[in-house]
Amino acid sequence: MSVQIDSQNSLLNRVGIPKNLGWGYLGILIFMMGDGLEGSWLSPYLIGRGMSIQQSASLFTAYGVTIAISSWFSGVLVESYGPKKTMLMGLILYILGTAGFVGYGVPKLDYVIMLLTYAIRGFGYPFFAYSFLVWITYRSPQKKLGTAVGWFWFVFTGGLNVFGAYYSSWAIQNLGYLNTLWSSIFWVLIGAFFALVLVKDKFKSDSTTVNKSEELMKGLTVVVEQPKVLIGGIVRIINTTAQFAFPVFLPTYMATQGFSTTEWVQIWGTIFIANIAFNLIFGFVGDKLGWRNTIMWFGGFGCGITTLLFFYSPVLFGSSFWMIMFCGVLWGAMLAGYVPLSALVPSLVKKDKGAAMSILNLGAGLAVFVGPLIVWMFIGYIGNEGVVWILAGLYFLSAILTRFITLPLNAKTAQVSEPELQAIATN
Repeated sequence: MSVQIDSQNSLLNRVGIPKNLGWGYLGILIFMMGDGLEGSWLSPYLIGRGMSIQQSASLFTAYGVTIAISSWFSGVLVESYGPKKTMLMGLILYILGTAGFVGYGVPKLDYVIMLLTYAIRGFGYPFFAYSFLVWITYRSPQKKLGTAVGWFWFVFTGGLNVFGAYYSSWAIQNLGYLNTLWSSIFWVLIGAFFALVLVKDKFKSDSTTVNKSEELMKGLTVVVEQPKVLIGGIVRIINTTAQFAFPVFLPTYMATQGFSTTEWVQIWGTIFIANIAFNLIFGFVGDKLGWRNTIMWFGGFGCGITTLLFFYSPVLFGSSFWMIMFCGVLWGAMLAGYVPLSALVPSLVKKDKGAAMSILNLGAGLAVFVGPLIVWMFIGYIGNEGVVWILAGLYFLSAILTRFITLPLNAKTAQVSEPELQAIATN
């Protein structure tokens, strides 16, 4: 038995997963599958039930606001209360929000209850998933940190955008819409069992702050003390802005180019199958080539170029479904080039890594509604093409900004000796 366990631990270490957190990765995958099962169909379902488009948009806006807030606070709450308590808080809020939303709001189409409960539900996954990400940054060897966070984004995106969608496509046909929504509670509980019960790792914060309120304030003050963390947060917003902007207008644009909704869904799903694979690849690449170089060249410039290529692919390749999909897959692959950002930014600070991660997590949350906001603000004036150039321009801007996110001694990764870091901190 011990030989078997040692073999499993050795395998996890070899692929870059901290063996003490191994079950947690599986827990995140299952939790996010439950959380993401309604993402592709909830809005049209509610509109079909009689809600207006404006009400549906307001619902998702409120959801995005609470995601941004909880994303921001997840890191500093981990510093104050530890990852397991913060993740448990996320689980409870998710269950309460889902129960109110599915049990009372949706059956009666009570807009006020739906708005309130879906917003409460929005606190769930950032507290659960991003707290685990902070845990990873503390407990992973620095030389493998890029790979470890690459695995995190692999299971996060795989659960949210792939397994959740495939499961719901089966569940809707066999369970119905409401029961599919109820089943999300079952899946998040299974995920929580793996992450909170089976993971026995002990977390020790490096924060020097005793007062809880002061710890929460570090989520703001860290950007004053270390401006590079703020730059990292801006880059993180840009990272997934297009991911949330594209679904607002690209399906309509693709329809004008002769592609059906079914074909668009197939393209979009395949993009994120490729993305989760490249989350792993760029985790390894970041540890070898350098975190900043990977973000700058593959993430920033790569996404800028492939965003334009994806949009203009119907013009370049006509009605070739496979070439359009190939261009989309290239964009999805380059999107994973930002994975090492979750290793780079917390390595900028000697203490209070949770506060630094809070800024990154806030950036991830803000992207949820910054993307649609850009579309809403500009598409009426400059059209689809103009919006795509704004998104591509933001990616190029992120590459330039990343140039200024330098580690101590200008290291590629955080493989700097402890005495050297102490000398830098003293100076």
